[in-house]
Amino acid sequence: MPKTYNDIYFAVRSKLRDNGVEAFGLEARVLLAAAADKTTEQLMRDMYLYTSVEIEQKANAMLERRLAGEPLAYIAGSWEFYGLPIAVTPDVLIPRMDTEVMVTAAVDAIKRFGMKGRVLDLCCGSGCIACAVASELPATRVVAADISSAALEICRKNIKGNRLTSRIITMQADASTWPPMGIGSFDLILSNPPYIPSGDIIGLDHSVRDYEPLDALDGGEDGLDFYRAIIKYWTIILRPNGIIMFEVGEGQADAVKRMLLQAGYVSVDSRLDTLGVERVVIGKWKNEY
Repeated sequence: MPKTYNDIYFAVRSKLRDNGVEAFGLEARVLLAAAADKTTEQLMRDMYLYTSVEIEQKANAMLERRLAGEPLAYIAGSWEFYGLPIAVTPDVLIPRMDTEVMVTAAVDAIKRFGMKGRVLDLCCGSGCIACAVASELPATRVVAADISSAALEICRKNIKGNRLTSRIITMQADASTWPPMGIGSFDLILSNPPYIPSGDIIGLDHSVRDYEPLDALDGGEDGLDFYRAIIKYWTIILRPNGIIMFEVGEGQADAVKRMLLQAGYVSVDSRLDTLGVERVVIGKWKNEY
């Protein structure tokens, strides 16, 4: 007997709820929309239309993946960040709301440059930060850099999908050493680098540990290796009065602030996330070369 989207939605919703998924209603909508190749808005519009057995089978297959612990974003293939659709695969981290704090801080900083500026998103992954900044600031030009060629492919897909190709270019670069020749200088460097201490990886939720790319999580023994390297090697491309911003893990802000102060940065400050955690550390570079 043919089923409506609503019939399938309630079946998926019930299974998610019965298996302890907290946001069972939201997740059921996202899964079914992905199975039907619709936006969630289109799905809600079409809920009482009949659909095919193939879509029901696809929704059930996605449901089984979710119940096995795979993150919803990888199953759906897309996740919203700062109001933008961001394609994701296991080659990149899933964009998180905490990171939106850095985008807001970056937009505020660039506005002080008269809405223009040149921005580097270092360790860009999916390119969610670069896309969000570029979408908010049409006059700003962004370079998205990552060591992973697979991540850069996803980044380029997101740049194109959000119609930002005139504002963002990509570049392969290793954040742990000197910048590549010809990269130029920047008013603002943004970085959400790997910052989980190596010994803490095993204790992460299995949906993170078993599915998200470990190279994008592991920040070395104390989680601070990339901050040290970026401050040491990448400050050289920051313009006088330019700004550097890092996303940091819980409890890491003070250590990163000290690194910036010791390197000659001034006006070192932080921004809090929605839980009151110091999530973004900011420093201004005033030295002349």
